[in-house]
Amino acid sequence: MTFEELYHKALSVLNPRELSEHAQAGTVAAAILTDGGNVYTGVNIDTACSMGFCAEHAAAAAMITQGENHVVKMVAVGRSGNIMPPCGRCREFISQLHGDNLATEVMVDNDVVVTIRDLLPHDWRK
Repeated sequence: MTFEELYHKALSVLNPRELSEHAQAGTVAAAILTDGGNVYTGVNIDTACSMGFCAEHAAAAAMITQGENHVVKMVAVGRSGNIMPPCGRCREFISQLHGDNLATEVMVDNDVVVTIRDLLPHDWRK
């Protein structure tokens, strides 16, 4: 699967909306491709008391629920369809789910792909 296809999978679940006066969701969407060839998507949830989570976490949770944990590629998109790099928490989270996830390819901007290892240059596990 190409990054363009993965981008469109993420874009297909982007759906900004108010959940309540204290929560909103869907302003960021993510898609991850596993080594099994499956794609999992997710959206962020933001709450007034900061108990929400990122779109990458939601996609990873769906992946884990289905028994997978090795991410080959991932991309996140913002409200306007712009590509967004994962935050530090997401980088670390994905890296810890499988021993080979440091090699996960991540689209961080148009035509810019790096690995999780590149995004975590001073990994604490060394």
